[in-house]
Amino acid sequence: MTAPALHDRPCPLCASLDAVPEIASRNAADGRTLADLEPYWFGIDKERRFFTYHRCRGCGLLYNRTYFGESQLARLYAAMPPNMNLVPDSAIVATQRGYFRAASERVALEGDYLEIGPDVGHIVADAVREGWFDHFWLFEPNTAVHGRLRCAAAEQATILTDMTNLSAAPDGSVGLAAMVHVLDHLLDPLEMLRSIRRKLRPGGTLMLVTHNEQSTLRRLLGARWPAFCLQHPELYNPVTITTMLVAAGFDVVEVTRSTNHFPVDFLARQAAQAFGMRLGRLPLPKRALRLRLGNMLTFAQAPRVQAAAPAVPIESAA
Repeated sequence: MTAPALHDRPCPLCASLDAVPEIASRNAADGRTLADLEPYWFGIDKERRFFTYHRCRGCGLLYNRTYFGESQLARLYAAMPPNMNLVPDSAIVATQRGYFRAASERVALEGDYLEIGPDVGHIVADAVREGWFDHFWLFEPNTAVHGRLRCAAAEQATILTDMTNLSAAPDGSVGLAAMVHVLDHLLDPLEMLRSIRRKLRPGGTLMLVTHNEQSTLRRLLGARWPAFCLQHPELYNPVTITTMLVAAGFDVVEVTRSTNHFPVDFLARQAAQAFGMRLGRLPLPKRALRLRLGNMLTFAQAPRVQAAAPAVPIESAA
């Protein structure tokens, strides 16, 4: 296998190559081959390895200058287990229901609904039950969950596997779009946001959930912060995500802290792994806790009025 493909990757926000290293793992992924890194791609009990994160001097984005190529990513994601397979479904449902309720307080639940990476459709089910959406455009590459996803959408959906091609959804039709922990996995997040912006109707809203690389938890854990991993080519904070959304053509951006529900045993094992310990089969409580652990919930609104075309001067009659 050859070394990872994207050396000297430009900043995905401003395209600058002027970036300085900020944080690295003890055994850095930089310069390693795909075969070397494949065993560390997923699993909370693995040694932490990731590409060195650099801070762009131009816009402040934290990102990997060296990263996998598209074909390498396709191979790695094909081998991934189901999302959050170590967390009970009830905790995931509670967390994502909180996201939808936050959206429902801000957005008219009408027009079309679009979600990128909906998995089995927890938010989709809430949108069907509580909204008045005309159609659901769902972009989910994992075909194994399509059956559950279609049930969640009550047959009002078009389900597609290509997350980078949104052309099937009509421009200007979507009232609410959602991406939960997807943006920080993308090689070209700015282009994705521009594509979603085109699908939104005037005043339509995009809801994003991402990690916050300036959170207290990140500062406490340093390189042991779980979001520093091979799956995240860039990470955001309130300033950089706002800058990216404005660059993509959004008008109003609101960034808040998000709430998650996690079982005690999952949190304990994550904490132990972060500090290089193993808890093995030690019995731990499974009760879920409601916590704010370093994630951001962001709402971005498309302009309500399209920009007027420039006036064309009328030549006076001779």
